[in-house]
Amino acid sequence: MTTILIIIFVLGYLFIAFEHSFKINKAATALLTAALCWSVYALGTADKETVVHHLTEHLGDISGILFFLLGAMVIVELIDAHDGFELITRRIQTTDKKKLVWLLAFITFFLSAVLDNLTTTIVMVSLLRKLIGDRRERLLYAGLVVISANAGGAWSPIGDVTTTMLWIGGQITAVNIILKVLLPSLVSMLIPVLLISHQLKGNVAQRPEALQNKNFTYSAGERNLVFWLGVSCLLMVPVFKTITHLPPYMGILFGLGIMWVCTEMIHSKKDERDKGVLSVNHALRKIDTPSILFFLGILLCVAALESTEILHAAAAWLDKTIGNISAISITIGLLSALVDNVPLVAGAQGMYSLEQFPTDHYYWEFLAYCAGTGGSILIIGSAAGVAAMGLEKIDFFWYVKKIGWIALLGYLAGAVVFILQQFFV
Repeated sequence: MTTILIIIFVLGYLFIAFEHSFKINKAATALLTAALCWSVYALGTADKETVVHHLTEHLGDISGILFFLLGAMVIVELIDAHDGFELITRRIQTTDKKKLVWLLAFITFFLSAVLDNLTTTIVMVSLLRKLIGDRRERLLYAGLVVISANAGGAWSPIGDVTTTMLWIGGQITAVNIILKVLLPSLVSMLIPVLLISHQLKGNVAQRPEALQNKNFTYSAGERNLVFWLGVSCLLMVPVFKTITHLPPYMGILFGLGIMWVCTEMIHSKKDERDKGVLSVNHALRKIDTPSILFFLGILLCVAALESTEILHAAAAWLDKTIGNISAISITIGLLSALVDNVPLVAGAQGMYSLEQFPTDHYYWEFLAYCAGTGGSILIIGSAAGVAAMGLEKIDFFWYVKKIGWIALLGYLAGAVVFILQQFFV
């Protein structure tokens, strides 16, 4: 049974990693792999009640992650529907290429920590298309956005799905992950910023018309209210968890409820056609549902491997072969450039228990950094990279040649800073 489970998981992993080559959505592959893994586990075990118990237990933990992502996605969609992000993007006035590099990097870095790296990348790449006419230069900026978004998401409990998984799983706490991972993440961004800014000189070749608000179904006051209310709801999730000790998904659902009531009240007197695109109902239809189903499938796959003790055996092999937890974390980060970091982190969570590595242990914090920033090394290594690839049609090998080595230097520099910080502090 163990051999069959590993073969199914590896085959499913390959189809997910080479989604664009096989032309099969990774969500479909993940769900099919999950169903097969649990079916093999059930058929190979005499005690079916134990299998069902394990599945139910894991599903409770997984649903917390999925509901959190669902709530966060809807809040972000509501802000975007009201053009709330223009409050940030329209303040970018400079045409100096070097200044623009620094400005975009820092905006992306901190915006990603509040929203998430995927949404931030979509917002910033869309902005680049309005600011920069030269496509070759725009691709360099887009590569920097991917690096900055992943670096910004790594140190925030709500900025990257893998960091969120570790937070919800109890491996890290919100305050500690910010204190320990902020500086290494900042370094992993600053190295690429310095290298890319060195390649650019002069002013932006072409600046198209300034951003304009083309939706007149709401006022500027309503747009500002929705933006600040949405950002406040996202920022209050860690505070909600600290005060109530309830899981983070309850905080995000509470925030979504507030947003839902407020937007209904704001647009209550408007025509149904006008307020339709500004409603939560419309936002629910626009969110990336396949990504949520992908997370469900891949986390169920990993849960099956954990329940059958395969992950614990893998942990023992890593301890025996590599031995050093820092080296293990760095390896996982490098692997996240090749394959999705969600199953890698989920696997790492199953390999080591909280008894072995308690909450806020060095290993969990370093894992959050490595898995979050390592995906920038290749364009397919993160959701942010895949989004930029789709929006700007970035070639895989162009990214390797122009951006990949820069991202690798930043990743390794941040890892060194994290280790030194732990050693001295």
